[in-house]
Amino acid sequence: MSRRVLPYRVPTEDVVSAEPWRLVLEDGEVPLPEAMPDWDYQLDLLLRRTVRVDLERARRQSGLPDDAPLVLSAVWTATGSNLSGPAEQIPMPADATGVAEFDFRLRGADLGGLLLLDTALLLAERRVDARPSTPRRAGSVLWSDRQTLRLQGDAPQFPMAVIDFARTSFPDDAAWHLQISGGLDSATMGSLLLLVNERNSATASAFQKASKPGPVDRIVLSAVYADAARTMVEHALNQDDFTEDTDFPEGSLGATLLNLVEQLFPGQSITDIRLRRQQSPALFASDLQAAVKIFKV
Repeated sequence: MSRRVLPYRVPTEDVVSAEPWRLVLEDGEVPLPEAMPDWDYQLDLLLRRTVRVDLERARRQSGLPDDAPLVLSAVWTATGSNLSGPAEQIPMPADATGVAEFDFRLRGADLGGLLLLDTALLLAERRVDARPSTPRRAGSVLWSDRQTLRLQGDAPQFPMAVIDFARTSFPDDAAWHLQISGGLDSATMGSLLLLVNERNSATASAFQKASKPGPVDRIVLSAVYADAARTMVEHALNQDDFTEDTDFPEGSLGATLLNLVEQLFPGQSITDIRLRRQQSPALFASDLQAAVKIFKV
């Protein structure tokens, strides 16, 4: 990847030797893949990485004194949830070589979309006596890299919770309910919540096994995703300001719904889709069934 031009001296790339990120699964570790199409929001991610730094060269080439405090930092960002945060920070020793063993867990409920993993070698403290050409501010980046992981496939995915519907206003025997709140400009992850009735053992079990579903689980998940897609499309079409010409903010509910409608009904205008639903609701329901490929497991 190309390096940013910074207003201070930085070391050459070879002062850092960074192993690829590894994903820890039940049966062992694997290199971090480009995508996890079967991932769901109940699946946390356990990530590991080893990074080695030639600290003597890193400080010297940056114009830093031998005792300048450095830290290796890992930060995560999830585009689907619009959340981010520090994963782990490891102070570097004053020795010639520093080794950082990153090992942390990210909650699945906080993730979604594209997961960005940024690793950086940073100046840990502000230097008041620094030369203008050398790093001086705490957090100055001496080296960095980024690795990405796509967590969503083609199926709709949302934050979810397994609850007892008997304690809610939902029918006791309903298997699931997709809750949509907020306006079209609201963040998607704060507007959608899939509630699963813990009393419906088939549905609750299917989501517990969503990362490795069996044949029955796949059928249940297909039905849930098809119904969720229908609910989302109908919610979108009920909004007068939902049009292909509306400039919805990135990561907003409107942008997510527009993307879903375009995937399900490629080449068709929102106006034509609305008219079809109004004039032939039964046929429109069949169109949606075909579009989401229900039960094609």
